[in-house]
Amino acid sequence: MVDVGKWPIFTLLSPQEIASIRKACVFGTSANEALYVTDSDEVFVFGLNYSNCLGTGDNQSTLIPKKLEALCGKKIKSLSYGSGPHVLLSTEDGVVYAWGHNGYSQLGNGTTNQGIAPIQVCTNLLVKQVVEVACGSHHSVALAADGEVYGWGYNGNGQLGLGNNVNQLTPVRVAALHSVCVNQIVCGYAHTLALTDEGLLYAWGANTYGQLGTGNKNNLLSPAHIMVEKERVVEIAACHSAHTSAAKTQGGHVYMWGQCRGQSVILPHLTHLSCTDDVFACFATPAISWRLLSVEHEDFLTVAESLKKEFDSPETADLKFRIDGKYIHVHKAVLKIRCEHFRSMFQSYWNEDMKEVIEIDQFSYPVYRAFLQFLYTDTVDLPPEDAIGTSATLGVARSHGQKYISCSSYGLLDLATSYCENRLKKLCQRIIKRGISVENAFSLFSAAVRYDAEDLEEFCFKFCINHLTEVTQTAAFWQMDGPLLKEFIAKASKCGAFKN
Repeated sequence: MVDVGKWPIFTLLSPQEIASIRKACVFGTSANEALYVTDSDEVFVFGLNYSNCLGTGDNQSTLIPKKLEALCGKKIKSLSYGSGPHVLLSTEDGVVYAWGHNGYSQLGNGTTNQGIAPIQVCTNLLVKQVVEVACGSHHSVALAADGEVYGWGYNGNGQLGLGNNVNQLTPVRVAALHSVCVNQIVCGYAHTLALTDEGLLYAWGANTYGQLGTGNKNNLLSPAHIMVEKERVVEIAACHSAHTSAAKTQGGHVYMWGQCRGQSVILPHLTHLSCTDDVFACFATPAISWRLLSVEHEDFLTVAESLKKEFDSPETADLKFRIDGKYIHVHKAVLKIRCEHFRSMFQSYWNEDMKEVIEIDQFSYPVYRAFLQFLYTDTVDLPPEDAIGTSATLGVARSHGQKYISCSSYGLLDLATSYCENRLKKLCQRIIKRGISVENAFSLFSAAVRYDAEDLEEFCFKFCINHLTEVTQTAAFWQMDGPLLKEFIAKASKCGAFKN
C-alpha cells in the first residue's frame, strides 16, 4: 500500500477524494500531472496537461479532477508514461490505450499527430493480450501474455531492440527474445530492460551512463543478458526520466546501476535499500512514480489499531476498574504486557489477581482512564489541569480578589511517577508545559521540583523569570513553603533577575 499524500500534487484533492483512490500515478516533466482510479473503477486526471497528456480531449490544465469516461470501468492493470509526456496503459482484458505527445509515433498509431484522448493501439497487437506496458522518453514497449515483447517509437539508440536504429510508427516484435519468455519490461530514458520467467535479465538501448550494466558504455541495438552477482532477479525497475536501472533479487537484495549522483556505475551495484521504488525516490528527478501505485485499502486492522479499538470494550474485557462510580473495561494480558506495576499486581499472591472489579480512589476517573488508554495507544489525551493533579492543580478559586491553586485529586504526573512509567511522565510534562500561565507557573515549578522533573523544572523557572513581576503577585507564590521560596529567590538572583 502507498500513501498518495506523499506526492505534492495530491494535496489539491479533498480528503474524500483521496480516500476513494485505489490506484494512482504521478507523471510529467515536473510531476505536474496525475491519474487515479477510484474504488468504483472511475478514472480521473488533473494537472498541467502538457502535450494533451491528460487525455481530456483538450489542452486545458485543471486543478479539479476530470473524469476520463473512455477508461471508466476498463479495469486498468498497467500504466506508463514518457517524457513528452505520452501515456500508455493496458487493461485486464489485454487492451492497450495511448495518448499525449506523439512526435516519434510513440503512440503506435502510424502517425505523428498528438493524441488528445485515449485511443486503442491496434496494429500488430489486435490479436494479442497485453499484460504490461512501459514507456521510455520517446519510445514504447508492450509485453504480451505469451511472453512476446513489442516496441515502437523512437529508436535512435537501439532502445526498441530490433538490431537497428530505425524509428517504428507501429508495434514491432522484438525477435531477438524469441527463445525466452519475458514476464516484466521497463524502460529508462532511452534504454529497455526485460526479465524472463527464469529470473534472467536482458538489456538494450542507450548506455552512456552504464545503465545497461554491461561493464562498458557502448549502446546495444539488440538484447544482451546481464548478470546480477549470480542471483536470481525477481523484479526490475527503470524510469523514463532517468538513465538508471534497478533490480531486486530473490534474496531481497536491491541493485542499481547507470547514472547515480553524477557518477556512471557500469555494473550492478549492491545497495542498502529495501525496494526498487527507493532507488528512484533517492535518485530520480522530479519526484514521479516509475509504476502504477496500488493504494488498495486492506480490510484488516493492524495490531496497534486492534488494541486501540478494544480499549474500554465490555465485550472482550476480563477486568473492570471502578473510579468515582464509573467503570473502565480492560484486559489483564494487555496491562501485564505494557506495565510493570500491573505485571506485579496480577500475581497469584495479590488479592487483585482474583478480582473482577478493582476500586481506585486515589485518582480521578479522567486521570486513570487516560493512563489506561495510554497503555493501549501510546498517546495521552488529557487537559493540563488533570496532568498535574493535587499538589499543583490548575483549578482556580478566588481569595482576596486573586487566583490560587487548589488541591483536589492526584494527577497523571503523580500516577506516572508512582507507577514508574517514565515515558508517560515525559508526555505529562509536555502537556503541562502547554498549560502554563502566570497564575499557575510557580505551582508547576514546585511540582516539577517535587517530582524531580528537571526539564519541566527548568521550563517553569524560565517562565517565572520572564514574567517575574506578575508571578510574584499571585497567591501561589506567597503560599509556597519557605525553603522552596528561598531556593527560587537564590536561583533567580544568580541569573540576574534582580539587577534592576
